[in-house]
Amino acid sequence: MRTVAEFYQDCLAAVSQQPPLDVQLADAVACVLAEDVEAPFDLPIADLAACDGYAVRSEDLSGARPDALVELPVTEEIRAGDVNPAALVPGMAIRIASGAPMPAGADCVLALDFTDRGVARVKAKTQPAVGENIRRRAEDVAEGEIVLRKGTRVGARQVALLAGVGRSRVLVHPRPRVVILSIGDEIIEPGCQARPGTVFDANGHALSTAISDAGAQTFRVAAVPDERSVLRETIEDQLVRADLILTTGGISYGSGDTVREVLSVLGTVRFDNVAAWPGHILGVGTVGADESGEGGTPIFCLPGDPVSAQVCFEVFVRPALRHMQGWVQLTRPSVRAAVDRSWYSPRGRREFVRVRLVGEPKSGYQAKVMGAPASLLLSALAESNALAIVPESTTNVRAGDMLQCLVLE
Repeated sequence: MRTVAEFYQDCLAAVSQQPPLDVQLADAVACVLAEDVEAPFDLPIADLAACDGYAVRSEDLSGARPDALVELPVTEEIRAGDVNPAALVPGMAIRIASGAPMPAGADCVLALDFTDRGVARVKAKTQPAVGENIRRRAEDVAEGEIVLRKGTRVGARQVALLAGVGRSRVLVHPRPRVVILSIGDEIIEPGCQARPGTVFDANGHALSTAISDAGAQTFRVAAVPDERSVLRETIEDQLVRADLILTTGGISYGSGDTVREVLSVLGTVRFDNVAAWPGHILGVGTVGADESGEGGTPIFCLPGDPVSAQVCFEVFVRPALRHMQGWVQLTRPSVRAAVDRSWYSPRGRREFVRVRLVGEPKSGYQAKVMGAPASLLLSALAESNALAIVPESTTNVRAGDMLQCLVLE
């Protein structure tokens, strides 16, 4: 029997980081940088006005206040994008737009709100300090500075910075393409007429959402029956577009469970009893490798029970997906919380119990167990926001015991 830690390492070893790919900014969103991004120039490239107003010398407005206005002649106007603006003559003012380059000789900007908005002459209600309302050259980033480091996830804020330093393309680890196969004769699509002996495909839809949340692309295949030839053909067809294949169901020891037999001729997949609950039978390996054993596609085989599949995805598959994308932090954050009830935990297995966390760092957290821990209830899973982890050595959990909890949201 494999421990949870051993099988976790097996899953990480089965996948590798996506090869770096040079993409346009729009395609880099949600991906992880595979390079350090260096600023090619100063940002801003010159001293700029930080607001609309008048470029002046602070000393020329000495004593200005609402009840003692100081008046200056306005010589010209500078707009954003102007180059080589004229120098400011002492005792004068230049009308300036936000983002426009500062003229030589000016040491501050008098904000428009503190003036009469004059055109030929302007009356000032205050004396701005030296440097006030000026964005200095290289105040944001300096030429040659690393502005985003390898391993950073690209979102809207990072796109703004990349575009701001002139980058239209960037090197990233692309989002993995994950194919989901729900296996079983009994599985039907939600929306179909329910019949005795049928089960709606909760796994396909739930795992598709979880995979997208983890940053990968999802391709959900219609439910595959327990027919060996159909299952084999489906897996072979999906190899062309999959960076990872994820199956659910068909891995027990019943005569109708065909996954083991099919995968034995398609690749090298190891099925283990794992010291975990729920989801104690799991598979990991590769399929579709060439004769030398190279070029195989990783495959993870999860249980068919929807609660077991979701828990095993969080514990084993999600970290592997993040590893493929170049993440440094692979697992979700965790906190310690006091559970609200007692229960028996299976001896020798690490149990993951669905709980709802409440509380805060200062006062501590409490974990309300959702449903009976031994019962795999979809309703309890939907109400939980964390998984309480019971160590393998613990069999009797008492109300008030502190357990480490994996935070799901």
